[in-house]
Amino acid sequence: MHPFIEIFGLKIPSYGILLLFATLTGYLSVVYFSRKEGLETEKLENLFLVTFFSALLGARVFYAVEHHLSFGEFLKVWEGGLDFFGGFIFALLTVWGGIIYYRLPLWKVADIAGISLLLAHSVGRLSCWLAGCCYGKPTDLPIGVVFPPQSVAPSGIPLYPTQLMEATGNFIGFLILFFLYRRGKPFDGAIFSLYLIWYGIERFLLEFIRGVTPPIGGLGLTWNQVVAGGMVLLGGLIFLLGKRK
Repeated sequence: MHPFIEIFGLKIPSYGILLLFATLTGYLSVVYFSRKEGLETEKLENLFLVTFFSALLGARVFYAVEHHLSFGEFLKVWEGGLDFFGGFIFALLTVWGGIIYYRLPLWKVADIAGISLLLAHSVGRLSCWLAGCCYGKPTDLPIGVVFPPQSVAPSGIPLYPTQLMEATGNFIGFLILFFLYRRGKPFDGAIFSLYLIWYGIERFLLEFIRGVTPPIGGLGLTWNQVVAGGMVLLGGLIFLLGKRK
């Protein structure tokens, strides 16, 4: 709702500030859980740094392709506009390479990534709220919000606050996974599998009221819903296979 924050007369993009805060939150979470898992924190810190830039690039590339941005517009990351699944795919590939390079245990790292991502993503969606990107469809319900003219979202009409809805869902998911982690995970990879299931279901449902991505012709679903459905299936498969060990 506030694309810019004014500090001593200087206008700073609120999207960038919240994105940095989300990154810091994710970093602290990775450090905390890496110590809990008995892993070398320095290796996880290095991997986190590389993964952050990789995810940022992937998220921006996918968003630029989807919204047909020019190269100049592509560079203005601080104004908002990141595609989560683009960042997720790039991050997965980077983490996979880092696991091989540092010889880290795959599923322990995956668990750390899953729970940390939910926490960081919940903060990151607040940056979308301030910038107005990732907005919802028009609604007559009382929860509808009207964005100002300078935001990314269409102004003058009430829209579903999908950014806040997703931020809330992500944070609830983090609390659930944290509770399960503290009780003792049944196997390495369990937290990651539950992350895939939780976020996949959440995003699949939210796509019905998001106003950004058009549905695929003849299918009635968006590409994001297809990927989200794949996350649920993959998470379920990992959980079932892990339970059998």
